[in-house]
Amino acid sequence: MAKIYVYDGYTDRFLKYNLSESDPMPYSYGTTLSVREFRGSSGANVLWTTIAAMEAWNLTRRSYGAGIPVGYAFKRIWEGGHGTASQHYAGVSFDVGQGTSAATRRRIYNAAVATGAWGYVEPLSMTPTWVHFDRRYGKPACSGTTAGYPTCRLGSKNTYVLILQDSLNALGYSTGTLDGIFGSRTESALKAAQARFGLTADGICGCSSWKKITAAVVGIGKTKTVIDK
Repeated sequence: MAKIYVYDGYTDRFLKYNLSESDPMPYSYGTTLSVREFRGSSGANVLWTTIAAMEAWNLTRRSYGAGIPVGYAFKRIWEGGHGTASQHYAGVSFDVGQGTSAATRRRIYNAAVATGAWGYVEPLSMTPTWVHFDRRYGKPACSGTTAGYPTCRLGSKNTYVLILQDSLNALGYSTGTLDGIFGSRTESALKAAQARFGLTADGICGCSSWKKITAAVVGIGKTKTVIDK
């Protein structure tokens, strides 16, 4: 069984599900994306995504008209496997089409682009054996880029807050929960981490804080302080 948080950006709330590996992902079209496929190589018990990402998947799957093999989708940041600003940790990114022909990947890529629903579809020249698309959202905290995570502060609610809470907990700064809601305990944990990294301890996770925290936590493994239930 997996506990799955789905962020609904239309109503600014999280929906929670407990599903088996063979169940379809919430809001996915028919049986085109199972929990197991979304999970990929992640061994975590708690996963997350957004309704917008599932809607983009649905549009792509309908446009393509056939099964799309998913190689990598979700990862917890302490599991690593991707860069420090990867959208895979936000649950909104897919690497697909591994093991298929170049012509097939081109058709998947064209279907994804045609939807206009993804925040980013990576050029095929950058992904020679797979197709990458993600439904990133929010304005990146670091200027001059379309990648990265948005600024998170008291009152924020999204899957980027889940990344922040997950990171802080893994590093030993307890947020007391893993729920995607930036409350007072998350703020206190962030201030403690900021002080450790020599940053202004203002409780706001902007560009510098994201860089320091993610660099410290990516791929460190499941520590004793990780919340995963």
